[in-house]
Amino acid sequence: MSRWEQWLADEAVSRDAAGLTRRLRPRGPDDDVVDLAGNDYLGLSRHPSVVAAAAEAAVVWGAGSGASRLVTGTLALHATLEQELAAFLAMPAALVMSTGYHANLAAVTGLADRDTLIVSDAHIHASLIDAARLSRAEISVVPHNNVHAVDAALSSGGGRRALVLAESVYSVLGDAAPLVELVQVCAAHGALLVVDEAHGLGVAGAGGHGLVRDLGLGGHPHVVVTATLSKSLGAQGGAVLGTPALVDHLVNRARPFIFDTALAPSATGGALAALRVLRENADLPERVRRRVTALADLLDVTTPAGAVLSVPMPSPYVALQAQAECLEHGVRVGCFRPPSVPDGVSRLRITTNAGVPDDDWARTCDVLAKVVEAHR
Repeated sequence: MSRWEQWLADEAVSRDAAGLTRRLRPRGPDDDVVDLAGNDYLGLSRHPSVVAAAAEAAVVWGAGSGASRLVTGTLALHATLEQELAAFLAMPAALVMSTGYHANLAAVTGLADRDTLIVSDAHIHASLIDAARLSRAEISVVPHNNVHAVDAALSSGGGRRALVLAESVYSVLGDAAPLVELVQVCAAHGALLVVDEAHGLGVAGAGGHGLVRDLGLGGHPHVVVTATLSKSLGAQGGAVLGTPALVDHLVNRARPFIFDTALAPSATGGALAALRVLRENADLPERVRRRVTALADLLDVTTPAGAVLSVPMPSPYVALQAQAECLEHGVRVGCFRPPSVPDGVSRLRITTNAGVPDDDWARTCDVLAKVVEAHR
């Protein structure tokens, strides 16, 4: 056995011993399982208008965009999506990319370098963590949602350009960031606050406009927003939103944007249609919030600010057992284990879905209550 083969085998044994092995499980297009593991919060990935728009875009524009945005990959469809997404989130301009991961990479690496200070909340998404590392900036990780720690880190920054990284709604604990206070601190220090609205768009705020707009921070000179099109909008892709000057800078400097193939036409058309469905059906986010509040009460956990419920489990093994038992009863839930959880606590990750019919939702809640109670 070669050195690399031995290393891979040792890694596999170590993962198994810790209960941290992950496997791909392909699913068919239609099954009888209620999916509360994915992020299709509004059920729009299967909405007839969204599917039809995605299919039409593929017929009109082709299966792929054919090139990067700066070559020939920018379509009129991209420009329309950017305009409508910026308007929906009350931001001056938007730049659409192939994934939400790329959006975070582009925003941070395009704005930060060795002369920049990055102040990072301890619970930010892996894409923001990777972006901060790739930027080669000095990184200060502060306790979760601790505004005083952010202020202190910026105060000790020596007057350098600074970015503060936060999520509007955090994907593990489901809590909201203190955005108003963070913006005030950033403005006082001349820093930019990068807010990832991945789990806020379509769910949080009036009409699902996200927390930045809901709190009156849209267009604020010290706020940059990133978002994904693969959760509430049920498609694929990501976007960075800010001033036209910011967008122009990223077009010219952000390597994850410049050297990546443009978002495929079908995903672009689907996301645009989903955004329009959301805009015309402001009750969808409210349906999600009613369901997540009732389910949080039933499972005796904290009501989240978004659609994701986090249910602590005693260990990775117990979390996996509870997940498997839910699936046996026709309910698919997620499972967070280290290193996906910043505090090391394994959890069931349950995503509320507005598209599940009422009868199926009632049965699902009954299954979850029984399984969670048995494994706590």
